[in-house]
Amino acid sequence: MRNNMSSETEGNTQPLVTMSPEEKLSDDKKECEETSVLEDVEVTELNWDQTGKPESISKRQMKKLMRHKQWEEQRDLRKQKRKEKKIKRKLERLPQGEEGADCSAKKRIRKEVVHSRARLVIDCSFDSLMVLKDVKKLHKQIQRCYAENRRALHPVQFFLTSHGGQLKQNMDENDKGWVNWKDIHVKSEHYNDVLRKDELVYLTSDSPNVLNELDETKAYIIGGLVDHNHYKGITYQRAMELGIEHAQLPLGNFVKMNSRKVLAVNHVFEIILAYLEKRDWKESFFTILPQRKGAVPVGQEEGTPEVTKPEKEVTDGGQDSDSDSETGETIEQNTAVQDEHIHKDKKDLGARDHSNEPTEGGNST
Repeated sequence: MRNNMSSETEGNTQPLVTMSPEEKLSDDKKECEETSVLEDVEVTELNWDQTGKPESISKRQMKKLMRHKQWEEQRDLRKQKRKEKKIKRKLERLPQGEEGADCSAKKRIRKEVVHSRARLVIDCSFDSLMVLKDVKKLHKQIQRCYAENRRALHPVQFFLTSHGGQLKQNMDENDKGWVNWKDIHVKSEHYNDVLRKDELVYLTSDSPNVLNELDETKAYIIGGLVDHNHYKGITYQRAMELGIEHAQLPLGNFVKMNSRKVLAVNHVFEIILAYLEKRDWKESFFTILPQRKGAVPVGQEEGTPEVTKPEKEVTDGGQDSDSDSETGETIEQNTAVQDEHIHKDKKDLGARDHSNEPTEGGNST
């Protein structure tokens, strides 16, 4: 047998090609490089023995290598799926039937936007009179005003004056994007230094003047104060001190409310935006006023028994106070209800005690 093998070897005319250890090492490295090691498993991390062959790797490393190989093989398939999803989304966005009509209608409405010449100014000079909690509420109201003005059919020229202090710090910390707001004039100066004095009209509920018509050549000031009526009449006093015009919205001419006539900054802002679109104060009020106000048209409740408590005197801040200022009123009402229940319970308890007393006949009922 050995002789046969030797004869066959001698009969083979081709010389036997042997590889040096260096060539074997290079070939093994190339083979490993082609597998593109996944994550932390790299070719350089493999240990090579003296014969030029890589030492055995762990099962975990082998699984990572296999997963990576499979991931590479499916690269084209993933690319094709991404293309298909992109085409599908594009087709879904195409207007079809009624949806297409709605989209085109929205575009037409947007094209019909006409900017108003009227200016609305939020006076932020009351910063030192508010605690941080109320400053945050004012910040949210300003955000609402900005958003509504951007969506309005007749947006106004929006001004923030005396911007600084706690309000600016809160906006910098919680709403850094405000610096990129469009169609708004944010000024650190007082409104009296930004706009002409003869164009200013301060909106305050204490003013004896009623704003029946909106003059778009004027700049209407809304007091940026969330004070829960702690500073009554302060905006009217400011207007008198500066010698500028003042007026109140014609709320009492059209609306009867169960609660106090206190409107938040954003409510006043939105009412004026609605008036510029509808040119009707009554419709504007009932479009914007929240349901919790219990607003009904004036005269509608005539002929019906009055079941609600009489209205409290209209206080300052109709345009200065936050909508959350009604929380105080709600607490007062809840307290009154609780007191009524307590009084009733005491009355019932007294009646029971009285009924347990002996009567003139000596018997107890």
